Amino acid sequence: MKTIINFILNNQSVSAEVDGDELLVDLLRETFNLTGTKIGCGEGECGACTVIMDGKTVNSCMILAASVAGRSILTIEGLAKEGELSPMQESFIEHGAVQCGFCTPGMVLSAEALVQENPNPTKEEIKKAIEGNLCRCTGYKKIIEAIEASVKK
Repeated sequence: MKTIINFILNNQSVSAEVDGDELLVDLLRETFNLTGTKIGCGEGECGACTVIMDGKTVNSCMILAASVAGRSILTIEGLAKEGELSPMQESFIEHGAVQCGFCTPGMVLSAEALVQENPNPTKEEIKKAIEGNLCRCTGYKKIIEAIEASVKK
């Protein structure tokens, strides 16, 4: 059975018709063509599907689309303003924290949620904030450096 939901997506009011078992990650990718949200493990373990819902990070592969009615969702595409990358996105590029790029949207959103809540995090708080995001390319050093540098700007 399909349901129409209304919610805020990247600071815009939107509506969508969703199936009862449809996942948020699929709604974002298939209905709204926001493919920066990746499908990784499908079990909430890798963080590739991370989005910010009402200010907190969630694994969109574990969220039923119908449950976002009335909520606010921010994807990686919503961070850029008027074609300009956010400071966090810029910092990831400047510090070489992007390799294959598969984990990058989730990492950036986890970092963004952290600094929105805590504008001056410690290195340990940064590590804790990204611990749900797996990167198979790096040792996380450049990712942590990028987050630290973005905070200092």
